[in-house]
Amino acid sequence: MADERRTVRGGRAVYGAAIGILMLEARFPRIPGDVGNALTWPFPVHYKVVRGASPERVVRRRAEGLLDAFIEAGRELVAMGCDGITTNCGFLALFQRELAAALGVPVASSSLMQAATIQALLPPGRKVGILTISAESLTGEHLRAAGVPEGTPVVGTEGGREFTRVILGDLEELDPIAAEADLLDAAERLVRGYPEVGAILLECTNMCPFARAIAAHTGLPVFDMVSFVRWFYDGLRPRRFASPFETDGRPLRA
Repeated sequence: MADERRTVRGGRAVYGAAIGILMLEARFPRIPGDVGNALTWPFPVHYKVVRGASPERVVRRRAEGLLDAFIEAGRELVAMGCDGITTNCGFLALFQRELAAALGVPVASSSLMQAATIQALLPPGRKVGILTISAESLTGEHLRAAGVPEGTPVVGTEGGREFTRVILGDLEELDPIAAEADLLDAAERLVRGYPEVGAILLECTNMCPFARAIAAHTGLPVFDMVSFVRWFYDGLRPRRFASPFETDGRPLRA
């Protein structure tokens, strides 16, 4: 009689979370929908805070001196059992090549990496437009590292009264209504200033809770880091469907 025993393979400390998220060291509130709020995800994730990676240092000072710390933290997540690594700041596109080379697993460092794909979806004459937490800090080098098409419109929220001030200032209190108002104002400036915009891409992962409001306000599709990571996860863990020959694991009968 055949041995019906089956074995499973070990080798990891923790199981069941394919995505590892490299986090900035910050204290501002992370409401549901934010990449840093675990309630955002319909699947389990691992988090690792990168010490010294403040919002101001990563955004305004190009994450200077932090590459090795991000690589070390990423390696810890891979050793923990993660099959793919992402981050919680779009400006980390600058580290995409180095992280992918060092970690040995797929890396999605920035929401901006979606720009070329979104552009390809749009009708002729239409463009993807980017909303960022700091237009003055988002350089051509960031955009090129993420593969953003040349000439892509960019508008920032730094002119508002709440969102950029709280996030880059790393403050402990956020008024979500005022933050949403900043994002809607920036989105309106984007579509008015660039009438060719046919879809909006949110650079900042802290903007994700407001994506639905932006879409409703502008009437345009809105893409963000949450939509990107969900797509990323589906590649790492493809969904299982019942075959045409079975249901609930049992063969169908004629």
